[in-house]
Amino acid sequence: MISPSKKRSKKAGLPPGMPVHIGAKKNASPRITLLDYDPEGVREAEVAPADLAEKIKHASGVKWVNLQGLGDIHMIEQFGACFNLHPLVLEDIFNTEQRSKVEDYGDYLYVVLKTFGYETRGKEERIYSEQISLVLGKDFVLSFLEANGVQFESVRDRLRAGKGQSARLGADFLMYNLIDSVVDTYFSILERLDEKTEALETELVDRPQPSTLQSIQRLKREGVFLRRALWPLREVISSLQRGDSPLFSRNTLLYLRDVYDHTVHIIESIESLRDVTAGMLDIYLSSVSFRISTVMKVLTVITTIFMPLTLITGIYGMNFTYMPGLEWHMGFFIVLTAMAVISIAMLLLFRWKKWL
Repeated sequence: MISPSKKRSKKAGLPPGMPVHIGAKKNASPRITLLDYDPEGVREAEVAPADLAEKIKHASGVKWVNLQGLGDIHMIEQFGACFNLHPLVLEDIFNTEQRSKVEDYGDYLYVVLKTFGYETRGKEERIYSEQISLVLGKDFVLSFLEANGVQFESVRDRLRAGKGQSARLGADFLMYNLIDSVVDTYFSILERLDEKTEALETELVDRPQPSTLQSIQRLKREGVFLRRALWPLREVISSLQRGDSPLFSRNTLLYLRDVYDHTVHIIESIESLRDVTAGMLDIYLSSVSFRISTVMKVLTVITTIFMPLTLITGIYGMNFTYMPGLEWHMGFFIVLTAMAVISIAMLLLFRWKKWL
């Protein structure tokens, strides 16, 4: 499911700020797109790394540079040189095992976020995460994606259509839009988890199987994984919406408060999921115990009914020459009738006692 990427030992002994990729490598070809906009319009183009500095110089208005794919360290270093990014920022961009955080470098803010999705491997559906790094400057926003940026397409569409305030406001509002689009994707993950939880609860009530316990354990691990990844996000959004950085205007801070509310709601939902999962484990154990007790009750009833019948057949199975009733012509049928009457009487007694 969630494979914590190892190989952190590659950093051992290297100087601070040395960009080394840590984490699962995504097979995404590096691709740079430049989108700049102002009240007059939106201009979008794919840019070669060597031409990035020149394109930035001639771009007007708010500039959004998006890098998709972290397979080229040299390309990231060109980014750093073009926007004067600190070496520690470049190092963190390549470390895709970062927790969500925000760092203030004076002229710009560096924000790390996590996005999640589901992938199918064989018959098993697994959750995965990708890191998104965002840099906010006075008139630019940089975004660094591991593989794809599907969640940013809605932001691009609004800018292209010139709808809303996105095309009229500054880079800080664009930064808010990107953060908000990432947070919105968490709700789809929560909906998927809710569906899986409801299906498991139904299975628990109807007929739990050993595979049900494995599904509960997977759901529990997913909840722990999401909680660990999203809990720091609350502090990130809280720090941004407090307005400590002059890069965010008062108008944008109001929107960030809304994102903060969404984040709190998401974290509370994950906490509730953890409680529900713990309760499901108790329900599973109770259901299994109930099934076992039901089977044992049936077996006990059957055994109890056959005990007097076994006694009768045991007595008449003794090899004595002189026993009462051995010479009766109807003795066999009389004994069978007595055994049937005893069995029916015991069954009626069990039903009257509500043991059956």
